[in-house]
Amino acid sequence: MTSEFGPALTILAADPKLVEPVAGGWQLILAALAGIALIVVLITIAKLHPFLALIFGAITVGVVAGQNPGDVLDSFGKGFGDTAASVGILIALGAMFAKLLADSGGADEIVDTIVGRASPRAPPWAMALVGAIIGLPMFFEIGLVLLMPVIYLVAKRSQLSLITVGIPALAGLSAMHGLVPPHPGPLTAIGLLHADLGVTLALGVAVAIPTVIVAGPLFGRLAGRWVVLDVPDRFDADDFAGTAGGSVTSAEAGGEGTTTQTATRVERQRPSFGMTMFSVLLPVGLMMGKALVDIFIDDKAHPLRQTFDILGRPLVALLIAVVVGIFTLGRGAAMTRDQVVKCLETSLPPVAGIILIVAAGGGFKQVLVDTGIGTMLADWAKGTGISVILLAWVLAVLIRLATGSATVATITASSLMLGLVEGMSTGEVSLVVLAVGAGSLFFSHVNDAGFWLVKEYFGMTVGQTIKSWSIMETVLSVTGLVLVLLLGIVI
Repeated sequence: MTSEFGPALTILAADPKLVEPVAGGWQLILAALAGIALIVVLITIAKLHPFLALIFGAITVGVVAGQNPGDVLDSFGKGFGDTAASVGILIALGAMFAKLLADSGGADEIVDTIVGRASPRAPPWAMALVGAIIGLPMFFEIGLVLLMPVIYLVAKRSQLSLITVGIPALAGLSAMHGLVPPHPGPLTAIGLLHADLGVTLALGVAVAIPTVIVAGPLFGRLAGRWVVLDVPDRFDADDFAGTAGGSVTSAEAGGEGTTTQTATRVERQRPSFGMTMFSVLLPVGLMMGKALVDIFIDDKAHPLRQTFDILGRPLVALLIAVVVGIFTLGRGAAMTRDQVVKCLETSLPPVAGIILIVAAGGGFKQVLVDTGIGTMLADWAKGTGISVILLAWVLAVLIRLATGSATVATITASSLMLGLVEGMSTGEVSLVVLAVGAGSLFFSHVNDAGFWLVKEYFGMTVGQTIKSWSIMETVLSVTGLVLVLLLGIVI
């Protein structure tokens, strides 16, 4: 099985198919459980950063399995370096593009255009669409902070429950975060399991759309009856009205002469809606285009296939998106060169921790691989006949519940599934990736930072947050699993 992830993952994809177990079956099981348990305890009880927890967990796995400590450290270093050199680059480029989208006002333009054109009865559906589009290039936390003022405003103007309006937006953000690359979770699972990115992206979008509908507008209507909230006064709705007032100079607005002012809000010139959507969808189109060309054009020497083999690789597609975004978003918002440079510079520090966690997850995975536990699990799964897709989802769910981290759940579950995907078709491996992603979203609760972020922004109690946000995440996860299993029947 080959990887279509591009040269950035050449080393990662070159892992040996399977290695012989270094110890007996029960000792390997004990090693894996000990490593995972230590990660859980260090993150949840000791409050240690996941980066350090994954290092200690990897060392524990190797030592308990009976490996030489030096070999364990070598395995971890190899996995760490391979992952940082591949996935880390993509996360950094994605963060740059997301910051351009936010700082230029392009994200605001998407929100205002879609919500502003929605009928009076359609705000929940419009918010689900906005959440999905904003969630495509942005991390969940960034998208949530960006959308909360809009959720407040739409709830006030439509006189709908804050939960009825907010849950669809959260569902759109969360589904993109767990199911659709280039987010770190699915991107890492693709790299670890050597899945085809274009196929996974297409299937992820196909799964995400109905999942967002079920967990968003449909569940949001029900949750709005369970949890009745007043819109918090954190933002004044007038602050987010459309521009209506005289323009001001750069001295008055603190800008570069390109801002306008309402009675209460200073607002930068924005790129157009069409140009913003083009910028957001450009990398997605390039990566999906590569997948389609690979399917319909068998001749590898064909000029179109050779072109998309380059342009459709994630590294190139995201690099093109950033470069194009500098002009379509940055210059479209009349940002100066210094402002664009500052925007790109400030986008990287917030994702440094994420890159380190993902890279450490790659090291943890390599230690698991080198113990041979993948071979053992593969033999066990073949003997029991259990669905690999269901097993992947269950493993991700258990780790998500224990650690509260979707990224850690994705990394660990994917690592344990390595031996089980050998010999599976390209589409089947992509479905395993999506099953892991769906499982990693299951029932966010008090050990998840996202739980507290949602609680505070919506002004809910812990009980209300569980009845709305936590159950929404569970509906999202289970619906995603059902859809993946249905796709598994025909793929």
